[in-house]
Amino acid sequence: MHNRALITGVTGQDGSYLAELLIAKGYEVHGLRRRSSTFGTGRIEHLIFGESPQLQLHYGDLSDGNGLVRLIREIRPTEVYNLAAQSHVRVSFDQPAYTADVTAVGTLRLLEAIRDVQDDTGEQIRFYQASSSEMYGKVLETPQKETTPFYPRSPYGVAKVYGHWITINYRESYGLHASCGILFNHESPRRGETFVTRKITRAATRIKLGLQKKLHLGNLDSQRDWGFAGDYVEAMWLMLQQDKADDYVIATNELSSVRDFCEQTFARLDLDYREFVEIDPRYYRPAEVDLLLGDSTKARTRLGWRPRTNFPQLVDMMVEGDLALARQEALIQGLTPSVRKAA
Repeated sequence: MHNRALITGVTGQDGSYLAELLIAKGYEVHGLRRRSSTFGTGRIEHLIFGESPQLQLHYGDLSDGNGLVRLIREIRPTEVYNLAAQSHVRVSFDQPAYTADVTAVGTLRLLEAIRDVQDDTGEQIRFYQASSSEMYGKVLETPQKETTPFYPRSPYGVAKVYGHWITINYRESYGLHASCGILFNHESPRRGETFVTRKITRAATRIKLGLQKKLHLGNLDSQRDWGFAGDYVEAMWLMLQQDKADDYVIATNELSSVRDFCEQTFARLDLDYREFVEIDPRYYRPAEVDLLLGDSTKARTRLGWRPRTNFPQLVDMMVEGDLALARQEALIQGLTPSVRKAA
């Protein structure tokens, strides 16, 4: 059977890397994108323009169940990857109802659409749900594995718990081949600029070229298990190639703090982060998640997956990408960058 995939959230960081991976594997790839006032396809333009576009985009929204059914009937995918969400933890406190509708109930609508079409056609559609380490929240054991109880500390985390359990429920109730990847923090040069790692690398490179003076952050002592998004999308694909659907933690099994990320980023630029980083209480969450550390033993054993990019390599990659951006910015502004030297 010809492999045909539908990716929700295709314009995001993970969606763009997953689309590239599936295209390289010979898939026909379709992506779901919302109608909005801006085009917002910067991460995937190389896949949708040119003489032979490799990615077909469709308008749709996880808030529209009927639209999802129509789309799945039209595309008839063999695999569906649900990466769409309101995925910013801090924003979820400001927009809890929207976060719940898209991130939680949106998953249910997609599962219902798949069940509906699969029942009609008799053709199996394999489903991947993007679960999150934020579901562990106020962690009840360290490191966190598939059997660790959830204790979410944000509307985003709560919504992801619903999406996770409804996926398991549909697997057990209707026999859907539906797997959840509990992904720990994964970053890249394509990470959105409002996320803390990209905020750090973007600001540090601008500071280096004299385009910015300070970086304002919240809790520097938060500790995370950080990996490279390009490695993690391979785990998503591997889950859907298994005979039996299951749930897997995807992580590097190594811990670093926001302070570590600052220190390494600024050090790459011969700067001392302590001279430029200021703490701003506005960036603290109403309920903090202090430590997330994954145990990906199950994925390594059963899927044969392992991360190929370590923490220093990830920081290097992101600094390099943002340094190029900062240089372009300086050029556009007609500035001769006043490169900051280490003290």
